[in-house]
Amino acid sequence: MAYEEHPIRETPPKPSELKTMLKAYHGELKKLFNTSGGDYREQKLGLKLPTMSDQDAIALLAENGNLVKRPFVLGEGVALVGFSEAIWQNKIHRITR
Repeated sequence: MAYEEHPIRETPPKPSELKTMLKAYHGELKKLFNTSGGDYREQKLGLKLPTMSDQDAIALLAENGNLVKRPFVLGEGVALVGFSEAIWQNKIHRITR
């Protein structure tokens, strides 16, 4: 399986990629955020995120790669953010069969 690696902090996902990932996670914005990161805490996003529009949250993520939960893998048949060994093994097994 071919892939392209991007340094997410320097080159955050595009808004279109973030929208696709958001849809894959059933609109759960918090799933896309690195909630344990310093930038998240400094900006008090834990308090702001519940009232933030999807558009504003996506714009914030697209301009600050530190806010994006990693790893962030998006491609044909795969949309994964964050790491859970069981979920990744299941998904990789399904797409490599």
